[in-house]
Amino acid sequence: MILSLLFGVLIGFALGLTGGGGSVFAVPLLVYGLDIPAHQAVVISLAAVGATALGGGLARLRDGQAELRTALIFGLSGSVGAPLGAWLNPRFPATALLTGFALLMLAVAARMWRQAHRQPEATRIVRAGSEPDQDPTGPVCRYDPGGRLQFTSRCALRLTLAGTLTGLLSGLFGVGGGFLIVPALVLIASLPMQRAVATSLWVIALISTIGFAAHLLAGQPLNLSVTLGFVLGGLGGMALGIAVGRRIAGPTLQTLFAALIAVVALFMLVKLVIA
Repeated sequence: MILSLLFGVLIGFALGLTGGGGSVFAVPLLVYGLDIPAHQAVVISLAAVGATALGGGLARLRDGQAELRTALIFGLSGSVGAPLGAWLNPRFPATALLTGFALLMLAVAARMWRQAHRQPEATRIVRAGSEPDQDPTGPVCRYDPGGRLQFTSRCALRLTLAGTLTGLLSGLFGVGGGFLIVPALVLIASLPMQRAVATSLWVIALISTIGFAAHLLAGQPLNLSVTLGFVLGGLGGMALGIAVGRRIAGPTLQTLFAALIAVVALFMLVKLVIA
């Protein structure tokens, strides 16, 4: 129980700071730190990360950072893919599941790191009408001069597709999907990094809840004591992560997020190779 609380604090802190790092850390900590079987770790991760993200989303709602309409589209789209991922999960060996998870993490980390260093302006909001000749190959979603997101058909379609894919990966790998949601919100919805983190928490809460329910309906067991420890510790770590995250600039936060994901992915691959 003590280890569950401690790991929950770490997950909550990362989740509050980056909007997605907590879900990336949950499965490795459960598997390698608490010796939980990989398939059971997926169920615990979804329950704990979803509850922690909901707490963080309510906290960020007060400061006006979250884009609830964007979160709703993304989250409902994710609810389509999450049950499919949950159905596929037990059909893969644990080794293949963890290897695929680690490789996916490395790919996302590399892309976010590259963007933060080569295109730091992509972490800032893009407003429609701010430039006389907008590049049609630029961000899919843009904002009007008043700061309201313009929901064109192209923007809504991209958000829907990205949400569906995120939900599939969430159900399959037992993550809230924040490590994919945050890049998608930055690249597709043109959200600045701070607002992408706040919006991601609501999407994670919705997708995790649906994925968790799908796993329970499929007959997967749930370790209540470990889950409770993760949730309680996560809520405490979440408050600290949110406070620290408000003081970090967008490109810096994105670089930190990418580095954390890469470190965990490499650790998982090394453990798999040794095993």
